Amino acid sequence: MTIFVMWPTFSKIYEKSYKPLSDGQIGLEQAYKEAEAPLRTFMYVQMQDDTSYIVTFMNMANLEKPNTMDDVPTYVLIPAYILHELKVAFVIGIFLYIPFIIIDMVVASILMAMGMMMLPPVQISMPFKLILFVLVDGWGLLTQQLFNSVLK
Repeated sequence: MTIFVMWPTFSKIYEKSYKPLSDGQIGLEQAYKEAEAPLRTFMYVQMQDDTSYIVTFMNMANLEKPNTMDDVPTYVLIPAYILHELKVAFVIGIFLYIPFIIIDMVVASILMAMGMMMLPPVQISMPFKLILFVLVDGWGLLTQQLFNSVLK
């Protein structure tokens, strides 16, 4: 999935940086700048809705608040992007966790009502979780949510 999502960016890097460098048309420094630009654009576009991490890292580095993307150094942009993506991953994880915890609570309540206190609820609830995940096309939903979080 990473290759699928990053393919347009990798293509730009290849066309504007690697290919000219290997053909001897540009130097190493220019190739680095040409390769950096598409990656910076990709990371910045992902964080357009929430630039608070950029501001946080700019403050930690004692830099002024940026006006444009060009004002943000790459060493600030990379950790801000990583934290933003971790936040998105945790949100997806919470959305997966909530229905599963509800199934656990319902099964535990039913087992307690039946007087089966010694039977672990997880032993009974796991097949129900798997059935729910398959019936609602969990892999499709998870993949779609991942792509929606990246491809805007």
